[in-house]
Amino acid sequence: MTSQRARDRLATKLKEEGIRDQRVIDVIRNTPRHHFIDQALHSRAYENTALPIGHGQTISQPWVVARMTEALLEFGVPQKVLEIGTGSGYQAVVLAQLVPQVYTVERIEELLRQARRRFRQLGLSNIRSRHDDGKLGWPDEAPFDAIILTAAGDAIPHAVLDQLSPTGVLVAPVGSPSNQMLIRMRGDGQGDFIQEELAAVSFVPLLGGIG
Repeated sequence: MTSQRARDRLATKLKEEGIRDQRVIDVIRNTPRHHFIDQALHSRAYENTALPIGHGQTISQPWVVARMTEALLEFGVPQKVLEIGTGSGYQAVVLAQLVPQVYTVERIEELLRQARRRFRQLGLSNIRSRHDDGKLGWPDEAPFDAIILTAAGDAIPHAVLDQLSPTGVLVAPVGSPSNQMLIRMRGDGQGDFIQEELAAVSFVPLLGGIG
């Protein structure tokens, strides 16, 4: 179930469900998702579903990863991307194959330790990671051309939004656990944002602090 055939089936499924960016589809097809989950779940690695990774967290459904990634890339390739919520590291790895630099913040130290090991194993040197409260972003490296949040809050934290460049793109789930919407915000260069709703989603909650 971790064969190339399983990966090809997933790629076909993503196309059927509306993912249009072939760059994103190819990266997901070629990224070993089974490396990001417990061995007991390897047989489900290329199903289009979220899976548990411990600590009350999940690796996102591949369609959601693909949709969020193509939404960031639609208006051009951002040079510098901030991810809030490293989790397993899967989203960061997908991004790192498509953009020059990824900065990722994770509040749970054990998850970040595992993700860093995966980054090294895959030979990806363009990912920088930090153990910190994701709601604070990464101010020392701001501004970012794009920001992606992989957990849902009632609103985008002001500290994070302030780190987006004036013409940058932010993609995030927003809302309560029972009513979340994936949104995209684009800066107009004048201090305002154009906001779009992309899809109904279900993410773990965006929490503060570190663990």
